Amino acid sequence: MNGGSEAGHDYNDPEAPGHSDTSPLLASAEQRVALMVHNFNDPTQEWRRLIAELVGTFFLVLVAAGGPMIDQAVPGSVGRAAAVVAPGLMVMSIILFMGKVSGAHLNPVVSLAFWARRDFPGRRVPAYVVVQLAGAVLAAWFLQVVIHVSASHGASYPGPTSTALDAFLMEAVLTLGLVSVILGTASGAQQVGLFGAIGVGSYIALAGLWASPISGASMNPARTLGPDLVSADLASWWVYVAGPLLGAALAVGLAFLLRGSGGGKTGSLAAQGMINPQITRPGKA
Repeated sequence: MNGGSEAGHDYNDPEAPGHSDTSPLLASAEQRVALMVHNFNDPTQEWRRLIAELVGTFFLVLVAAGGPMIDQAVPGSVGRAAAVVAPGLMVMSIILFMGKVSGAHLNPVVSLAFWARRDFPGRRVPAYVVVQLAGAVLAAWFLQVVIHVSASHGASYPGPTSTALDAFLMEAVLTLGLVSVILGTASGAQQVGLFGAIGVGSYIALAGLWASPISGASMNPARTLGPDLVSADLASWWVYVAGPLLGAALAVGLAFLLRGSGGGKTGSLAAQGMINPQITRPGKA
């Protein structure tokens, strides 16, 4: 903001938005309104991305933690297959409705992976992680209040026949696959659209169908920590932070081996959405 001018709008210009021949008080009010409208329409406003990530992660955790919690409250109402497929369908929907705004990360390790690939500015990562965790906590709190069972029933734990190490290794391998799918579809500018949504959502559902008895198939620290924090039950929390982090790091290395370094136009569009993306290698697809 520069005095009476904002993004080329000079409020002293009779033709400019907010200019008025009325009293200074009314003119000042008109200028403020015009500036508010301009700022709302300014595509560089980071708050739009952050609201999208907050809302998207809220709905992801609402479904992922809500299925097991409802099944606890009403036994037999939600089977395991439905509980693990629902998050995949929700992610598919979220990517379609807000992928162009924020990239639809919904997961701290996805934000870190995009940053490591140079498709996402590092200065945006902390805020993304904070709002993702906030969305997860809000969803778990909402579920606990409405369903009247502890949010711990919606968290992820090693299976009854699995050790913490078993669950850690499973989470690492599953996240390697998930982030590889995300980075792979992003390299073709597909995560912003239908094909990326189908690919990512399908992977989450398929991983849950066969691997949830071992670790819960979380692949997302926010999805697990949200219910953990609300229920104050942090048993095995490290499994669901360290495992996905390791898997994401391996996926970034695999992406480099398969496709070279990132930072090109298509990957940046998928990672950042289409609102004023920053592309480090404009000449690279």
